[in-house]
Amino acid sequence: MKLPPRDTYEALYRDFRWEIPAKFNIGHAVCDAWAEGEPDRICLQHFDPDGDHLSMTYGALRDRSAAFANALSALGVRAGDRVALLLPQSFETVVAHVAIYKMGAIALPLALLFGAEALEYRLKVSGASAIVTNQFGLERLRPIRDRLPELVQVISIDGAEKDVAGFADLVAAYPPLFELADTGPDDPALMIFTSGTTGPPKGALHGHRVLPGHIPGMQFAHEGFPQAGDKLWTPSDWAWAGGLLNALLPSLMLGVPVVSSPAQKFDPHTAFRIMVEMGVRNAFIPPTALRLLKAVDDPRAHYDLKLRTIGSAGEALGRETFEWARSALGISVNEFFGQTECNFVLSSSAAFGVSRPGATGKPVPGHRVAVVDADGVEVALGESGQIAIRRPDPVMFLGYWRDEKATEAKFAGDWLLTGDIGRQDTEGYVSFVGRDDDVITSSGYRIGPSEIEDCLGGHPAVQLAAAVGKPDAVRTEIVKAYVVLVPGREPSEALAVEIREWVKTRLSMHEYPREIEFVDALPLTTSGKVIRRLLRERATAEDRAFPS
Repeated sequence: MKLPPRDTYEALYRDFRWEIPAKFNIGHAVCDAWAEGEPDRICLQHFDPDGDHLSMTYGALRDRSAAFANALSALGVRAGDRVALLLPQSFETVVAHVAIYKMGAIALPLALLFGAEALEYRLKVSGASAIVTNQFGLERLRPIRDRLPELVQVISIDGAEKDVAGFADLVAAYPPLFELADTGPDDPALMIFTSGTTGPPKGALHGHRVLPGHIPGMQFAHEGFPQAGDKLWTPSDWAWAGGLLNALLPSLMLGVPVVSSPAQKFDPHTAFRIMVEMGVRNAFIPPTALRLLKAVDDPRAHYDLKLRTIGSAGEALGRETFEWARSALGISVNEFFGQTECNFVLSSSAAFGVSRPGATGKPVPGHRVAVVDADGVEVALGESGQIAIRRPDPVMFLGYWRDEKATEAKFAGDWLLTGDIGRQDTEGYVSFVGRDDDVITSSGYRIGPSEIEDCLGGHPAVQLAAAVGKPDAVRTEIVKAYVVLVPGREPSEALAVEIREWVKTRLSMHEYPREIEFVDALPLTTSGKVIRRLLRERATAEDRAFPS
């Protein structure tokens, strides 16, 4: 699956060929394949705030995952069953993932931030028969467990209690040998629910092929990954496609140690401390988190960073954040693009000459990506349309769980329609404009929110910002901005005027926000994406702004 040894992007893209074996199992690829020859090789490290950092080898991961697979089998879990994982970044999370893949069951990662209603919906739709969680997760489950008759087994990494089995007890009780399930690349392995930014979440089902499908993107975005000494960390929840498939699993498959860290509200100083103390060389940091890192003044003067590469995805990175990272961290962030259904298909790579502020990147070798209209016809260069990926593609989902109608609606011919609006220039760069639902129509103009948000983020008083369309009798919609200020700045009408002028003079007269509302926080998905749908609803219902 590795990229061919070529010096230019053009040669890489031209010469790459997929070679996915007829038999493939994610659990074997990320664990046993290394443990067979290098059992003492470090695969996981865990950051402890008190300095008591932990490590795990591939050999230990093999033994524990085999024992847990035996335990799940003894509890009645069979190939094809869905096993939910409601866990933070931890060794137990990886052990459980590997065990599930080894036995041919389907992993269902869920975010600990989900409330009871969100959990109930996903567990019911998936028909999960077992769940592995911790004490925090158990508290979320208790009020809904009686409404989940298919959820037979509950396992806690924090120990056994009534009607709950202890994870460590199960691992200790079963032998560390397990016969690997006979899986092929198209056999189901993983179900990740869409983020629900535009409608009810849907379970995107992936085959075992999804992992080798991510390897070219990882090697491209992380510039020859792996290199000697590489070690990866992400603050992203491993329940998200980004944290799991843009960081954890590909790194383990390539033999790169992965650093985990306790669940926490993102703190920039803690993030820098993790990267320094754990010797992180490669990081996957979503744009929202990168913008929060800007709160640390001159980070290289305070932290002895060893970073070699930074990848970013989930939202548009933007020119302002790109330039800040290059100046403050000395690294050109390689942005990439994908979605739960078909991930890591566009990317930048400064090492291969694919890097342009404000542009997402070019198609990753092995993927056919284009900008098309609603009928799947490619639009002219420079015109806006939906970013689409041509099938077949190994990172493409098998379909939505038990929803053939929604799966069919995702395609126009052989093009998977992402619902994300972009444009491609004459050099092949694709720039993200925004979700189709997020595009603002004002006075006849179609305005993408990403460019406005990027410009707002460049104002020294702005920490985070989101732009949405608010209904207007004259202009159809006006641009309204929700702004989170940096610590120490207070909302005022004068500051709202200043910010509006900042955008007006840097973008255009039709793109500046005619209304600005200062807020304490923005609504985010567990993957760090702004839920603009909630802001649009709020803009329609409320008027607490400083209008022009």
